[in-house]
Amino acid sequence: MIRSQSWTTGAPIETVLELWASSLRDVKRRIRPLFAQERTAASAGTFIDGLLSEERRKTGWMRAEAAGDPGPWRQQELLGRDRWDADELRDLVRDYVVEHLGDEGAVLVIDETGFLKQGKASCGVARQYTGSAGKITNCQIGVFATYVSRHGHAFMDRALYLPKSWTEDPRRLKAAHVPGDVGFATKPQLAAKMIARAIAARVPFAWVAGDSVYGVGDIERDLRQAGKGYVLGVAANHWFGSWSQKRLISGSAEEIARTLKPADWQRLSAGDGTKGPRLHDWAYLELADLEAGEFNEERSGLWTRGLLIRRHIVDGDLAYFTTWFPAGTSIKKLVAVEGHRWAIEDSFETDKNELGLDHNETRSWHGWHRHVSLVMLTFAMMAAIRRKANAPPQKNTSRALPTRNTSSVGRSRKSAE
Repeated sequence: MIRSQSWTTGAPIETVLELWASSLRDVKRRIRPLFAQERTAASAGTFIDGLLSEERRKTGWMRAEAAGDPGPWRQQELLGRDRWDADELRDLVRDYVVEHLGDEGAVLVIDETGFLKQGKASCGVARQYTGSAGKITNCQIGVFATYVSRHGHAFMDRALYLPKSWTEDPRRLKAAHVPGDVGFATKPQLAAKMIARAIAARVPFAWVAGDSVYGVGDIERDLRQAGKGYVLGVAANHWFGSWSQKRLISGSAEEIARTLKPADWQRLSAGDGTKGPRLHDWAYLELADLEAGEFNEERSGLWTRGLLIRRHIVDGDLAYFTTWFPAGTSIKKLVAVEGHRWAIEDSFETDKNELGLDHNETRSWHGWHRHVSLVMLTFAMMAAIRRKANAPPQKNTSRALPTRNTSSVGRSRKSAE
């Protein structure tokens, strides 16, 4: 059973256990068509059982022991040798998330995480920076999209980043079974593909949020054309200019921040954290009001381009965000959207600490995507269980039949007699 405090519920334990059992059966039923053979589907089911076990390390041996197998060979075959499409599972996860957490006002959060590795054989491994370790180290990098709504949050998409040291080395690509049509793509390009897949699948969401890696032109352009709002981090040297008559603005984000007055700042919460409201000082500068039809002739309405700045209360550290949203949206809403980024950090923490997201022992392209997709499905199931367990009880709307007052009837009969 998952130990994370963020996944506790107020429902009776009997209710929660029933939800776990029924949800697990449902998930295993849904994935069955992905596999040509029953034994492979059974191995996938026991893989999920192993992810949910009490073992801290979700290694092949540990998962096999939890499943009652004599060794990890069945699960190694599932991840590395059997023929099934991890992208079909990814799409199944997306549909499952929408079914249980879908909301038109949802936020799609983009971020990356590192998978620390030894050696050079694991697909995509290289000496590169990862925020997971806070330094340059030997690791893989995965880019993820998390769906965040008022109903909960769960991973929806993923992509393994391949550095040029891999994409320019055909022998390494072949040894790791990388498909022939996979070439070099930057992290923002991987994120743009995930956003495009979500839009093509008609996933209900209104916003995209991400840190400064993803606040680049292509993603901004695509979201404007799609009619989606965004709050995307940018570097301090990112240039901003205004077309608005309200206030002339021109310069880098850092230069503009230096011109702000005390009255330009307001203290707002980006949401509740483990220690209460996550308060920062915020400033918002409107740059221009533009017609949505300028970016997509099928759309209409006035949208606003702006610069959002966050200041840390204690040390004054600044962070900058480029924004795009329907005209009239408040700064409180922008701050709330940016605050949704905590959900992907919570997802990484829970998936690594509880579900073995970073315990993948395979070295191939297919092994990474299969392992990660199965973890994503398990996490999505947890999110669905949590929503159901925390749902308010349904009101009984049926009319109660009037109760017959037998004592009155008895007295009436005596009077008549």
